[in-house]
Amino acid sequence: MSTEQKEPRHQATLQEEPQRLTVALVGMGKQGEALAYYQGEPLLVLGGIPGEEVVVEVLRTRRARAAQVVQVLKPSPHRVTPPCPYYGPCTGCQWQHIAYEHQLELKRQRLQREFDRAPEIGPVAVQPTLPAPEPYNYRNHARFTIKRGALGFVNRFTRRFLSVEQCLLMHPWINEALAQLQDRCEETTQISIRYGENTASWLIQPRLKRPDISLATGQTHYEEALLGNRFRVAGSSFFQVNTRQTERLVQLVVDRLRLSGQEFLVDAYAGVGTLAILLAPYARRVLAIEDSASAVRDAIANAHGLAQVEFLQAKTEEALGQLPERPDAVVLDPPRVGCRPEALEALKRLAPRRVVYISCDPEALVRDLRQLCPDPYRVEEVQPVDMFPQTHHIEAVATLALREGS
Repeated sequence: MSTEQKEPRHQATLQEEPQRLTVALVGMGKQGEALAYYQGEPLLVLGGIPGEEVVVEVLRTRRARAAQVVQVLKPSPHRVTPPCPYYGPCTGCQWQHIAYEHQLELKRQRLQREFDRAPEIGPVAVQPTLPAPEPYNYRNHARFTIKRGALGFVNRFTRRFLSVEQCLLMHPWINEALAQLQDRCEETTQISIRYGENTASWLIQPRLKRPDISLATGQTHYEEALLGNRFRVAGSSFFQVNTRQTERLVQLVVDRLRLSGQEFLVDAYAGVGTLAILLAPYARRVLAIEDSASAVRDAIANAHGLAQVEFLQAKTEEALGQLPERPDAVVLDPPRVGCRPEALEALKRLAPRRVVYISCDPEALVRDLRQLCPDPYRVEEVQPVDMFPQTHHIEAVATLALREGS
């Protein structure tokens, strides 16, 4: 059930305390909050699970109204005790209170709902979500807000700052670094920590000057290894935050492309060259397109002179529109906002045999597939991959095949 619905299935009742309500949770919103209704209007509920009856405390009354569960009257069978002491006030995780197996199903359902709203794409049965091997301690990148030297997070509803001693989503090394930096960073307001799980390399930005900070800071790059290949990553460049699941994602893309070693492959949003380089052994030639100059510099360094990979710094929509040769396959891994319409039109004109689209936003994915399907493509499979356990965020791999006669 989405927040677009207008008619409530259950009516909330006001309790004695004016800011507390008793509500029935009837669905899941798009940002990981459960959904209730009060006075005919949707109420987003943090810490809830569809099917529960709960007491909530209102956090926000303007725009999309939001509330926090303070008492569970009728719990879901999927409810568990969150292990993190900051769960709730932090808001970085939305789903620590939900058993992991059910988190996976909720993500599949979220994707399925989006496709069900777009019947023109054709029938799509979203596959079960591939679980992460580690539902905690998986993140290789942390960004902390700093207030009076303390490191922490800001509640996205109340905007209150919360100092933290550890984050259960972060790799243990990042939590060790956090302990060394805590209450010593008054010279800045934000700090980014990135760690190479397979290399023990790290990056902490910006450079910190306090003499009692023993960790080296201010690096411009760090390194990570995926499937035996080492990658240099600049502080400004994108790199997946879940190292182990990224390796599984790459293997999934290899399987779905069905490359024989003779194909011309285009990686349309190449970043630091991760996919282009890891897919190169399976193709005759790979063209990697990337708009960011720093990412292209990293990608060229990461390729180590790999002969069949060419890097082009350009906007994807412009590069695809000027390709002199029809590719056999294309990988799309755009930013969260998805692809520009011009890029999708250029892809339709090129008509590669297979397209794999990697997306972290279900709405953007379905919007873009509406432009590609049902002509000239059909959706062969949609496979969600859990890159972000304990949160509502979804990574999906959609495999498209060119229709016969196109």
